[in-house]
Amino acid sequence: MVRSGEEPQPAGRATEGTGPARLRERFLQGEPVEEGVRASILNSWRRCRSLGLSPDGADLPYRDDFDPGGRIVRAAVPVLDRLQATFSGSQVNISVADANGTVLLRRFGDPSMARRLPAIQVVPGFVFAEQVAGTNGIGLALAERQFIRVYGAEHFAERSQQNACVALPVRDPLSGRIEGVLCFGYPRGFEQPGLGATIRRAAEVIERRLLGQSSAHERALLRAYAAGGAEAAGLRRGAAREATADAFHPRDRAILMEKAAELISRAQRAAVDVTLPDGRRVTLVSRPMTSASGVRGFAVEAVLPGAPAGAPLVLPHQTDTLPDLAALSAAPLPARPSLTLPPGHLAPEPSLATTADGVRGPAEPGDSPRGDRNRGTTGPAESGTAAPVRSIAEPGEAVIPDGPGGGIAEPGETLTPDGGRDVGEERAGSSFPARRLLMVGEPHVGAYALAARRRLELLSEASARIGTTLDVRRTAEELAETAVPRLADFVTIDLPDAVLRGEESADPFADLRRTVVHGVREGLPFTPPGKRMDFGPTAPQLRCLTSGEAVLEPDLEAAAGWLAQDPEHTARLLSHVHSLIAVPLLARGVVLGIASFYRAGGSFGDDDRSLAQELATRAALSIDNARRYTHERTMVLALQRRLLPHGLPDQDAVEVAHRYLPAESDVGGDWYDVIPLSGARVGLLVGDVVGHGMLSAATMGRLRTAARSFAELDFPPDEVLTHLDNLVGRLDREDPDGKGAGVIGATCLYAVYDPAEQQCLMARAGHPPPALVHPDGTVTYPDLPAGPPLGLGGLPFDAVEVDLPEGSQLVLYTDGLIEDRHRDVDVVLEQLRAALAHPERAPEETCQAVLDTVAPAHPHDDIALLVARVHALDPERIATWELSADPALVGEVRASAMRRLADWGLDETAFAAELILSELITNAMRHGAGPIRVRLLYGRTLICEVSDASNTAPHLRRAASTDEGGRGLFLVAQLSQSWGTRYLPEGKVIWAECGLDAA
Repeated sequence: MVRSGEEPQPAGRATEGTGPARLRERFLQGEPVEEGVRASILNSWRRCRSLGLSPDGADLPYRDDFDPGGRIVRAAVPVLDRLQATFSGSQVNISVADANGTVLLRRFGDPSMARRLPAIQVVPGFVFAEQVAGTNGIGLALAERQFIRVYGAEHFAERSQQNACVALPVRDPLSGRIEGVLCFGYPRGFEQPGLGATIRRAAEVIERRLLGQSSAHERALLRAYAAGGAEAAGLRRGAAREATADAFHPRDRAILMEKAAELISRAQRAAVDVTLPDGRRVTLVSRPMTSASGVRGFAVEAVLPGAPAGAPLVLPHQTDTLPDLAALSAAPLPARPSLTLPPGHLAPEPSLATTADGVRGPAEPGDSPRGDRNRGTTGPAESGTAAPVRSIAEPGEAVIPDGPGGGIAEPGETLTPDGGRDVGEERAGSSFPARRLLMVGEPHVGAYALAARRRLELLSEASARIGTTLDVRRTAEELAETAVPRLADFVTIDLPDAVLRGEESADPFADLRRTVVHGVREGLPFTPPGKRMDFGPTAPQLRCLTSGEAVLEPDLEAAAGWLAQDPEHTARLLSHVHSLIAVPLLARGVVLGIASFYRAGGSFGDDDRSLAQELATRAALSIDNARRYTHERTMVLALQRRLLPHGLPDQDAVEVAHRYLPAESDVGGDWYDVIPLSGARVGLLVGDVVGHGMLSAATMGRLRTAARSFAELDFPPDEVLTHLDNLVGRLDREDPDGKGAGVIGATCLYAVYDPAEQQCLMARAGHPPPALVHPDGTVTYPDLPAGPPLGLGGLPFDAVEVDLPEGSQLVLYTDGLIEDRHRDVDVVLEQLRAALAHPERAPEETCQAVLDTVAPAHPHDDIALLVARVHALDPERIATWELSADPALVGEVRASAMRRLADWGLDETAFAAELILSELITNAMRHGAGPIRVRLLYGRTLICEVSDASNTAPHLRRAASTDEGGRGLFLVAQLSQSWGTRYLPEGKVIWAECGLDAA
């Protein structure tokens, strides 16, 4: 059996006022004790206090109804006799207790101890369970279900302060249940490093003897089957023994064995047809049987249709056994550990023999020693019911076979009904049904094998079911769904808030929150999801977090620590649940939470605890992966949102609404932007960086910043895309790896809308085309050249001008909206057309309608959506003059502009506008080329524009005190909010923007 290691020994275990003695006194006085005491001891003290035990309590309860000849006693007697001889002359006392803590056997290294010690340490029948005796070796070994050391002051009772002990549970190798406890007690000053190894070795021998008892039952059933089968078939000499592998393919045989084990575990007479993969049908027949010694079991036979008449009854081959049980039984025993005791404490080992009833005694003269440790009597050869049994005698012991001939035929021999052996040939004239024995065994043993196989199946299923997503909450739900109902009836999972956010919890004890409640039915009084959890110091959940191991409470009605945390709440639960396993969720050194498995009927065992621990370990790794992913995704999403616009600029050209929807699996590099431009125009930008994660988000930020800068320079859309294309190429060339691992790709769509002309100039670089919603509800996709994606370099981009009547809506989006592996793009575009065919909707309503009807339910890529309803600038607020390059016309245009400003009620702005117009028109006549065009636009601001056919750009400079000119643009810059130049195909425009309150 696999056993956990012991806890580190604390310093100062003396009782002279230091170490545990002082800490125990502090604990009994109600002072907090957190350090200096081992976790198992401190937990036991807390349970004792919650039970109301007193360290000066009365004598222990005594039971006179214990079974002095039970399984554990028969298996332990010869082992304790040998241990008594080993510790001869020492102050060591050896005891064996049952699973309830009742002492069944006592042995003493010094026989005089039986006269000096009190009755509770000498007479069998006293109960040392923790609930009545407090912290002690036997009681704590049962409570912790593992190897335990208890030193003097660590005992709860005053009477045990001068003693120490080591104790270890003894388990049934088949069921895994604790059958009892082996305990070594000794004075506090007697301490040997080999005691732990010795008690482990002794417990292992007792467990092997328990296995031998079970296998003896199986051998008796096999002999009874052979006798009964021969009589029923009229077989005079017996049944030939040959390998069943000759009858079935190993794959087919495994199927039959699994079904046979299930039939035995059901403990009922049955006949079941099993269809093999090759189409053959085999009937399995199970029938009850009883051995001569009273062992009741079942035999499963395979009836082969179409087999020749007179086919023999074939007994299974001895190698056809359940692999795990065979390995357990056939594994060589480890070398006996050496034990160094004080002089005079070692005694010679008497030679022992194993008798037919499984009890060892002194070897008689003539008993032959065993030369090969791996040879011995072999049990029945069925799969899933029992393992072959071999002798567990120690060196110097002899083996007495179980019955005449051992009851098992060797190759070439036949097995007679009385169990004897007879070498001979198979009788060809035998005339009994064509059947083959598959398995024989006791129902409960078959149930153990079936349960073991189902545990393996559950672990295999867990590998496929847990961790299918990178969502922390969903992964926890998958753990609960996997465990119910095959392991537990109800599962609750509590995770810290920090873990749910993707972070590491600084104090997992303080911020636990109920995350999952799942069970075979609803309505139980469990704390609902979302509530904060606060476990008491003795609660199994807190103990499992402290120890880092699963904590099993087989019977919650007797679990003081569980009852004490919230008596009212736990009392309501007790009417629904009976047993609990609390398992910490730990992965990579991070505490992720607690999983609690509840069973309504029956109790959990140690095998269940191991299975729950394995499930929780696998789930914890998946939860940690999800937590790490959530943390990274949160960071990327925060960066992404930080780099996106946080508000829309004030402008009158368009009414805009936007949405950004990150992908479920990962965050990409989609972006959008609204950029006010000169001349009351507005730029609309949507882009998508290829890939996901931090690199894509960071690249998106760089591209959006660059695109905005290029747009604000008043470059036309095709030139903006050209500059972005060059930038992406440079970013690729600057890849630090130099291997193309960080190759960047991106798509982009840029549109510039002019409300004065009601026209939109657009260009795209590998991006999906925009949708145009006309005022009458017609939805079209403009024929816009696709252009190459950004980063290819050297390829041109074409811009297209589209008329946009007032009230039209321009819809820009990224490919995450329309491209999905489960949908056809053309179908999605038609869905988008139908969703947009409502021109009366406001842009906000349009955005929501598109996401509700067109966006995929579980987007695999980011979605950026921008809806702009265009407005036209009132013609009454536009004034235009065209003139030739004649300086005499400057005054006329200036006077006409002042009259128009007066009509608009902009008298306060007139002075600044007059100076700006005079300077700009004069510069155009002096340095530009005709024709010259002057335009005033009255919107949120007053925009003065002067255009000419020259491509020369003016530059602001500081004029010296002796210069006669050079101060015009300086005055323009001082009188306006902003000014600049934009180029046209036939020249340029110099513009200046004035506030309406300018003087």
